[in-house]
Amino acid sequence: MRLILGSASPYRAGLLRRLGLPFEQTPGRIDETPRPDEDPAAYVVRLAIAKAKAAAPLDEPALIIGSDQAAVLDGEILGKAQTLERAIAQLRRASGRRVEFLTGLALINSTTGAVQSDMIPARAYFRHLSEASITRYVEHERPLDCAGSIKVEGLGIVLLQRLEGDDPTALIGLPLIRLTAMLAAEGIHLP
Repeated sequence: MRLILGSASPYRAGLLRRLGLPFEQTPGRIDETPRPDEDPAAYVVRLAIAKAKAAAPLDEPALIIGSDQAAVLDGEILGKAQTLERAIAQLRRASGRRVEFLTGLALINSTTGAVQSDMIPARAYFRHLSEASITRYVEHERPLDCAGSIKVEGLGIVLLQRLEGDDPTALIGLPLIRLTAMLAAEGIHLP
């Protein structure tokens, strides 16, 4: 059965390669606008499922993976910065604080219609950041396409005091520990 990653993210593709399974990458393009009063955990799960469904082939059996992540501070979804100015503002706001990173994960079997989904949380405790360190980081790393403007797999790790969570890959955007359990439920056992 084909394995499809419903994402254009190079970070998620890099993580999935760790499992040693052949896969195709097909962006599951959807509207990512949060619904009014939508809980952040429900939001990321809804988007993960929607991305998997959007990437599903019409006529071939496949397992399709969808994932989405949100950085949440004070109950508000920070989103992807898209601009240097917004990245700097997000990191200023996160300085000295705890930011929740919620990763929604979905695996859909296109043959049976079975949908597995979950939300995997991680907590990032930011150091107190100077304006100069924020600016240097943003100019060097350019984390404009990352939730909360941080790439923990790169230089962003220096912005943090500590991390908490059950799966370190969740913070990068594809929780491999939970994904391997979902794949096992579909008969794909690793290694």
